[in-house]
Amino acid sequence: MNPLAQQLNAALEKGNAHVYAMLSGLGRQLYFPKEGILSQSAEAKTKARKFNATIGIATENGVPMHLKLIQDTLSAYDPKDLYEYAPPAGKPELRSAWREKMIVENPSLQGRSFGSPIATNALTHGLSIVADLFADAGDAVVIPDKNWENYELTFGVRRGAEIVEYPLYAADGRFNADGLREALLARRDKGKAIVILNFPNNPTGYTPDRDECEAIVAALLAAAEAGIRIVAVTDDAYFGLFFEDSVHESLFGRLAGLHERILPVKIDGATKEEYVWGFRVGFITYASDSADVLAALEQKTLGIIRSTISSGPHPSQTFILHALRHPDFEAQKAEKYAIMKSRASRVKQLLDSGRYDGAWSYYPFNSGYFMCLRLEDVSAETVRQRLLNAYEIGTIALGDTDLRVAFSCTEEANLEDLFDAIHQAVQDIRQGITT
Repeated sequence: MNPLAQQLNAALEKGNAHVYAMLSGLGRQLYFPKEGILSQSAEAKTKARKFNATIGIATENGVPMHLKLIQDTLSAYDPKDLYEYAPPAGKPELRSAWREKMIVENPSLQGRSFGSPIATNALTHGLSIVADLFADAGDAVVIPDKNWENYELTFGVRRGAEIVEYPLYAADGRFNADGLREALLARRDKGKAIVILNFPNNPTGYTPDRDECEAIVAALLAAAEAGIRIVAVTDDAYFGLFFEDSVHESLFGRLAGLHERILPVKIDGATKEEYVWGFRVGFITYASDSADVLAALEQKTLGIIRSTISSGPHPSQTFILHALRHPDFEAQKAEKYAIMKSRASRVKQLLDSGRYDGAWSYYPFNSGYFMCLRLEDVSAETVRQRLLNAYEIGTIALGDTDLRVAFSCTEEANLEDLFDAIHQAVQDIRQGITT
């Protein structure tokens, strides 16, 4: 094992032996090189004032070489903020700005010990970092039965982890904290679990309220006190899109410092929060009371980034930093939030009108991009195909009964037509018309 990896492991074991024990075999091997191209180039950037012949970019007239036809479309930005490689951890100014944003939007983070966000190539990359660092073959990844299908690829297929599901909803339609607790305690003999808490939930659009969140925290705490080491991942992809009386912040702050056997990891990003899906800017943030643990996890994370994508896209990070600093940022975000909230309210109004009774019920939703119908007596896939082929409407079939509908990409004026068409497709199938 590389001596740098050994040093990081020793720091982790000293800072929190439980976190060290959470690491996968790959996670224990990881390190970020202190000697090499990046470190030597960083040193040269501060001292090589005459000539800097280190890192592999081209320069011209003192700035990064670039094509005029590209720069003309980006003339508001300095070439140095576009064309150079971004640091593996991301632009330092962006990391600081995002951390400040996290504290403002998550009051429970006040006074908590957590690291600086590390830039990722959007949220899936952040989740894959968690998988590489912590998931070995056979480790449990605990998720609700209503979940984003990419968890299976990221943790199950790539790392060989065991996907353990529990019902998302209890009988009363609220979050099933008892199911989460039972799924965790069933891993007592294994001693370790990775828990993914995705709110607002994809695909249902559900976020728990304060009491439900306290029950979630209690379930994790009970498992930790039972001797289970927990990597608690808050997948906050749709953060901020809270439309009703749910909590309006991430569970990350509530979990930070909760128990020595719980490692909170926040995965978030500008992708959905700032409506910049193609920019691919996300973040991974760790919480720990130990500075040694935070430093070692950052170095291991940088080792993954360096060995996979090397660093994230610089222009996108510059654009996001510009947005966060802009005086109109909050007002423009509020405008988009209002549109999304109005669409969600209209969907609920339509579904509660009684006009679709007998065709479906719907899972509780209060946030995010989506909602899910539970079809009564027809196949979700058959309805999806009928909608696509006969009505030119796209939806997502999940299992036998569930149909996910994204109101995020449907204008409010069109929502009634959309659900009327879904209803008609159900009637068609009931009448034997499926093509």
